[in-house]
Amino acid sequence: MRIVELTAIHVRIPLKRAFKHASHERTETDNVVVRCVLSDRSEGYGEGLPRDYVTGETIESSLELLKRSDLRAQFESCQDFPAALAMAERFKLASAPNDERGCQGNAARCAVELAILDAYGKSNGEPLSTIAKLIAPELYQPREMVRYSGVIASARGVKARVAVLGMRMYGFRQIKIKVGLPGYDDRKRLRAFRRCGGRNMIIRVDANEAWSPDEAVERIRELEPARIASVEQPVAHEKLDSLTEIRKQIKTPVMLDESLCGPFDAERAVRLQACDLFNIRLSKCGGFIPSLRLAQFAKRHGLGYQLGCQVGETAILSAAGRNFAGSVADLVAVEGSYDRHLVKESLATEDLTFGWGGRGSLLVHSGLGMTVDAAALERVTVRKEQLRG
Repeated sequence: MRIVELTAIHVRIPLKRAFKHASHERTETDNVVVRCVLSDRSEGYGEGLPRDYVTGETIESSLELLKRSDLRAQFESCQDFPAALAMAERFKLASAPNDERGCQGNAARCAVELAILDAYGKSNGEPLSTIAKLIAPELYQPREMVRYSGVIASARGVKARVAVLGMRMYGFRQIKIKVGLPGYDDRKRLRAFRRCGGRNMIIRVDANEAWSPDEAVERIRELEPARIASVEQPVAHEKLDSLTEIRKQIKTPVMLDESLCGPFDAERAVRLQACDLFNIRLSKCGGFIPSLRLAQFAKRHGLGYQLGCQVGETAILSAAGRNFAGSVADLVAVEGSYDRHLVKESLATEDLTFGWGGRGSLLVHSGLGMTVDAAALERVTVRKEQLRG
């Protein structure tokens, strides 16, 4: 079975509400969707979210990179799903200029990889949840249900308290709070969140690079009475080496996000002893298989890891995340599947939004386990680029 068509699609989707954190405010999302068609007419879809403030990618750079990449020569015929996995892991995009970290094509790569895996999964009757079993059996832990974490971004005052109470009543076990926004009293907010969330709620905070190395220790210590489980990306990536000393002065585990985009980052983090946890996000980290390899790396080095998501993911990435979270062991938290709560077009005929308590059932059908709504995809399409066929 071989790939006969590969198309990159720029989609633009309005969000149902503005999403704000210390690094960015967003009211719509520009994503790359890739459609893959095999010689038996099996069809697969993948998605990536280029974010210049995370991996240095934009929609324009992603599409240009895909057009410059010699994909045709790298995609041979595959007779079974394991062969397709090997091909999906092996293929490379053209190099981006000044890309020391090797991450400026990750969103584009994720979109292509997921489209290939979805198509070959459907052709061979294999769901993506079997990938860990096939290539990382030591991490394989199948489960029938995933529990997602809630998130609170810029809400404060009464709105923030209502949001936490609502999540508690809805049965969430974990929430992540965005901190470090200008003009916000995070210490006061976290006290209120803890009171409203109750003693058993797991609360994580995410600073999105908001603090300087000189102020990070004080800011984190102010929040520790609220019993926070971790602090995510407290300083800018350019100041990563400061986390070596910062970690010695605080009690809270440090999670990397913007500073964890691939193997280069992972190895540097371990060398510097800069963190306790990785936030692995499929698009940011280059796809399903590269994300699985990062989980393996973390496990080998005694680090924890969670599956994160990016604002504006559609059901394509939600389905990929569900397959990942439903098969990979030891995830300390899972984020994603916000579909109908956030994007105006989820791009699926099914509803993959998490349910009560953040629950999401394992997707048991082949490939991603969902069907793309062709009419919805067409409504949000800005342009298409033929990559093969």
